[in-house]
Amino acid sequence: MTIGIAVIGAGMAGRAHIAAYRVAPTLYAPTLPELRYISVCDINAELADVTARKYGYERSDSDWRAIAADPDINVVSVVIANRLHLEVARGLVEAGKHVLCEKPLSDTIESAKEMAELAAAANTVVRIGFTYTRQPGIAAIRQWIQDGTLGKVLHFSGRYWCDYGSSPKAPISWRYKGPMGSGALADIGSHLTYLSEFLCGPMTAVSGGSFSTAITERPVPVGAVTGHGLAEVSDELEPVENDDYATYTAHFGDTVGSLEVSRVAAGYPNALFFEVFCENGAASFHQDTPSQVRLYLNDDSSATNGYRTVNLGSDHPYLAGGMAMDVSGVGFGQNEGFIFQARAFLEEVAGIAAADSLPQNAGFDAGLHNMEILAAVAESAGHNGMEVTL
Repeated sequence: MTIGIAVIGAGMAGRAHIAAYRVAPTLYAPTLPELRYISVCDINAELADVTARKYGYERSDSDWRAIAADPDINVVSVVIANRLHLEVARGLVEAGKHVLCEKPLSDTIESAKEMAELAAAANTVVRIGFTYTRQPGIAAIRQWIQDGTLGKVLHFSGRYWCDYGSSPKAPISWRYKGPMGSGALADIGSHLTYLSEFLCGPMTAVSGGSFSTAITERPVPVGAVTGHGLAEVSDELEPVENDDYATYTAHFGDTVGSLEVSRVAAGYPNALFFEVFCENGAASFHQDTPSQVRLYLNDDSSATNGYRTVNLGSDHPYLAGGMAMDVSGVGFGQNEGFIFQARAFLEEVAGIAAADSLPQNAGFDAGLHNMEILAAVAESAGHNGMEVTL
């Protein structure tokens, strides 16, 4: 058995998928079948070609239909604008491909529902990527919550700060178009929202939704815009339609959470951080040190009891056998999260038993649920922060 791989989208996140597939077979025991790296596809043909050659893929394409039509390609990552997900995912699934789609699932609830129905009827593996669940610190905190070390979450406080939109010179792109809630909330808030449920359980209601747009106009780029990068711009300005900042209160039954996201947080290129306060203690995580956790336990009445810094050791599944240098203190970053995500996807495609595999990636039904929460936040914000039941 040989698994042929392609990635549609050669921007920032696309390259993370492209690179991750190259490293995925080096994790753990060599149980994956032979992998063949066939194509990098992007509407920007030059970018696709350069990226394919850089990462050792056989060819490049500029039309996703070429990927769908190639019988040698089995696995495809879809890493393109949200509004294109439905058309491309449908074409790939109908062609018998296994699909890993980036978040958020789509740009509208209606199309997300179609995608969830598509996945439910598919005879292939169809998944969505929420990479932060692959961070060692986050996975460890979830384990401590579930095994009683920390116990039930009483309060969650999470932030996701980015600065890719903090410069008024950052060019207009698809990320700045669409209704309120389709900006920072959808782009990075989808991650924080999914993560909050990963730790606290199902969200039952939202309230206090609020949006703001700090930079209301942006320059039109002269050429193509890739990822979050700056580009040559013209003197023409176009309005920003969606949110630079979003906040809301999440209700998980009798557990409460506060969530904030921003794409105009100057000085924070990519900073996801949170605290969970639980029955038996508390823990905090920061993306700068993803294999490190600050942990407090209510198990010591001495004067020295307090938060301690825990460097996760080589017995953690995202370190032991997974990293080339699988020892405590060796760097782990967001790129590694994509590698473990790719490994889990390939294991499922290959039919490796769940007991011998990483936890599976989320399905499109989880992607739809995530979007329904974001839609509820937008509804709350549109009605002066009223509570919206999920």
